[in-house]
Amino acid sequence: MNDTLLPIFQLRDVSFQYENVTAIDGVSLDIEQGKRVALLGANGSGKSTLLRLLDALSFPGAGSISFQGQPLDEGRFGDDQFAFDFHRRVGLVFQNPDVQLFNPTVFDEVAFGPLQLRWPKSDIVAHVNAVLDSMEIAHLKDRPPHRLSGGEKKRVALASVLVLDPEVLLLDEPTAALDPRSQSQIIDLLIGWGAGSKTVITATHDLGLVEDIADHCVILQAGKVAAEGNPAELLADQALLQRANLVHAHRHRHGSEITHSHPHTHPHKHGSSG
Repeated sequence: MNDTLLPIFQLRDVSFQYENVTAIDGVSLDIEQGKRVALLGANGSGKSTLLRLLDALSFPGAGSISFQGQPLDEGRFGDDQFAFDFHRRVGLVFQNPDVQLFNPTVFDEVAFGPLQLRWPKSDIVAHVNAVLDSMEIAHLKDRPPHRLSGGEKKRVALASVLVLDPEVLLLDEPTAALDPRSQSQIIDLLIGWGAGSKTVITATHDLGLVEDIADHCVILQAGKVAAEGNPAELLADQALLQRANLVHAHRHRHGSEITHSHPHTHPHKHGSSG
């Protein structure tokens, strides 16, 4: 079968639990190749868990996930070549960059993946320098990652994934804890990356980000798909957003009789997981 006719990811009745707490509950999704998908949901809705399942860092307790028609299960990842190839093609950037930065310098961090793939040294140097330039962090290349600011760490973590030019980029709250300028740089990068040909799946609860970075939106609520479709249409459905705890209504009493309700975006803390 031709891979281009298949969704890049297919999920069928996928469920996952952490110590008897259900994080993903019967999710079925098709994600098309080249789509830019926003996983939108309040903290605790299952966004981060779903990204881990798509990156095969965890496996469903029930249901199935396939990547271009190939099952993503523990048995398949017993094949080292399949696992190696999959993780070259699918890259995940965690919400907290500290969990994926462990090399002595920024250059070494970004070069780590290409070294594992045994690229020629000249190619590694050229690709690492190019991605450091594109992320505007070339001046940090000799610095230890653990000594960087939060925004700098996030850009290094992103660079360490982008250097491999993966087909699929999975992002968990990519603009969390960034200053406005860094947020704009990340958004511009996501819009332009791969000339629009890559699959980008972004977990976020930032309603203002969704229309900029996504052409398809999936709203998660308590581990289930509450809705999916065009971002602008879903974001216009205030009742849906309130049910999903993405906005809340402030009620204002005028006099003794009349109460008005106005929707407001809900202020989430960036440090929490989804």
